[in-house]
Amino acid sequence: MGEKRLPVITISRQYAAYGRTIARMLSERLDIPFYDRDVIRQTAKESGYSEEDIQKEGEAMSRASKFMNNLLNNASVYTSSYDGIYWAQRDVILKLAEKPCIIVGRCADYILKEAGVPAFKIYLYADLEDRIRRAGELEENKGEDLRKIVPRRETLREVYYKQYTGQDMGVCSNYNICLDTGTLGAEKCTQILCDALQA
Repeated sequence: MGEKRLPVITISRQYAAYGRTIARMLSERLDIPFYDRDVIRQTAKESGYSEEDIQKEGEAMSRASKFMNNLLNNASVYTSSYDGIYWAQRDVILKLAEKPCIIVGRCADYILKEAGVPAFKIYLYADLEDRIRRAGELEENKGEDLRKIVPRRETLREVYYKQYTGQDMGVCSNYNICLDTGTLGAEKCTQILCDALQA
């Protein structure tokens, strides 16, 4: 990469669209750290929320939870755990973004844009059949009905993103590049991204 300083890279993704895999591969090739679950650990350390709560509420929100969150937030003395976790994660993401790195999910693309931090924003997607196939390879889904769990997890992620950004996830104009990981595969996507970042 020569002397060129890499930007902070954010990866937004559909569930089971190789987000973590591509982040890891990019991290190795570009020799910069990537943060995914590390954001959970760091947020827990700095905020007092448990890792379990952050895992549960730090990137997923049901429509019912969104409704209750908005309803209760109208009371001036109330701050939901969703909001508290979001703001704690935001602080962690802004600290991480002080140096070149890759940050997966957690509204990092929006957080950095709002803070005026330059970033190279990636969106990864794939059709449902490809994502169901990929989800079946993940240990967290053993014994699950993948045809139910994949769309559900995707909806939870989309609702959360909309709640805290006011935008729909996956709108191509919000990203520098969008890639179909089901068609291209993780290796080819990684190469395309490396080439784009070197250009």
